[in-house]
Amino acid sequence: MSTEKKLNWAILVTGWGRNAKDTIENYQQGLLNKSDIKLLVYQSLPCGAAEAAENAGIETLRLERKDYASVEDYQQVIIKELNSRKIDYVLLLSFKYIIREEMLKAFPNRIINIHPSLFPSFLATTTAIQEALAYGVRISGITTHIIDDKIDEGTILCQEPIRFEENETFESVYPKFAATAPKLILDTISLIEQKHFKD
Repeated sequence: MSTEKKLNWAILVTGWGRNAKDTIENYQQGLLNKSDIKLLVYQSLPCGAAEAAENAGIETLRLERKDYASVEDYQQVIIKELNSRKIDYVLLLSFKYIIREEMLKAFPNRIINIHPSLFPSFLATTTAIQEALAYGVRISGITTHIIDDKIDEGTILCQEPIRFEENETFESVYPKFAATAPKLILDTISLIEQKHFKD
């Protein structure tokens, strides 16, 4: 891990990358104190996160899962690319592939995910917001966590509740999640910084 006064981060995204775009723009505005975003690995086009990264002078790397025989092979390439850039922490922002054992071992307790629910509710799903609405909960939210070998488990880092009003729909509630996520991601990075830099 980096012994310098800043942590090196990589962001992994497979879609358009709204959370990643917001995080990169916050970084560009100087809102990360002891962290540098060194690399964005992305898959799909168009990718708003890739455009934001290029505007911020952050290196981008497009890797497509379809170009590799297996998810394991795909992730081996990602590991190699991250290691070659001396990445300390990996941030998954809408990265749709389950992280396999080799990558977990390559970055132990250093891969962080964001999930649109309050753990331990509505886990291991890509439709957590819709499921919360269907269940009728009054409060859901967002969780960031260090991943382990179980899906949507591991160590909780930060959480932020989001209230559902009566007759809420996905279309009405999603903007609340979109507005809440950027600060929660900043808080999460700040928490990691505090744990790493004890001074």
